[in-house]
Amino acid sequence: MKIQLLAFASATDALGTEKLELTLPEGTTVGELEARLCGEHPPLRILWPRLAVAVNNEVADRYKRLREGDEVALLPPVSGGHGRASTPPLITEQPIDATALTAAVHGAGRGAVVLFLGTVRDHHDGRPVEGIVYSGYRPMAERRLRRIIETLEGEHEDLRVAIVHRLGEMTVGEASVAIATASPHRAAAYEASRVALERLKAEVPIWKRERYADGEVRWREEEALAEVSD
Repeated sequence: MKIQLLAFASATDALGTEKLELTLPEGTTVGELEARLCGEHPPLRILWPRLAVAVNNEVADRYKRLREGDEVALLPPVSGGHGRASTPPLITEQPIDATALTAAVHGAGRGAVVLFLGTVRDHHDGRPVEGIVYSGYRPMAERRLRRIIETLEGEHEDLRVAIVHRLGEMTVGEASVAIATASPHRAAAYEASRVALERLKAEVPIWKRERYADGEVRWREEEALAEVSD
């Protein structure tokens, strides 16, 4: 049987490519695929314990049996963080339109509107940063963003949530993520904005690669991708 293998962020580096078509015996498990890939690509051996493996956009365990035509994705820890009107895109390669995002959640009965913008900082751990490149597993990222929005909107009456994350290269000061929430009451709008960001950083397969002033580039992979029911 044939499967499509996708690799993201540091898994791309370890595999040496972003995409492979593999021929496997019928009924091969994710664990057996691991053994083959780590044998053929030694850099994966160190990385694999930190990876999540998604089969057809859903996180799978090592006992999952693969089928003809499956899409298997190797997902490193996501970037994390320490410390609906016309529906805007969930993922975009264009500059984020914060005005349009706010308009998507605003309504006459929603007196509290909160807009969060996450922008590229000029430093990390004391090192000057010149820019960031964001990449993502787009189908799974969009599915999980929709789930976050649907869950939050279901928890409060007349709450509306819109999220957009940008992919590609960004310079210092540019917005990489925006979250707009609107509610009849400010407490719900503030809380939904906070929870949306925390869940995005834990659950959505998007990665950042920082470019430092000294020329070094480095993946920021800090948190294992959370397993959620899609």
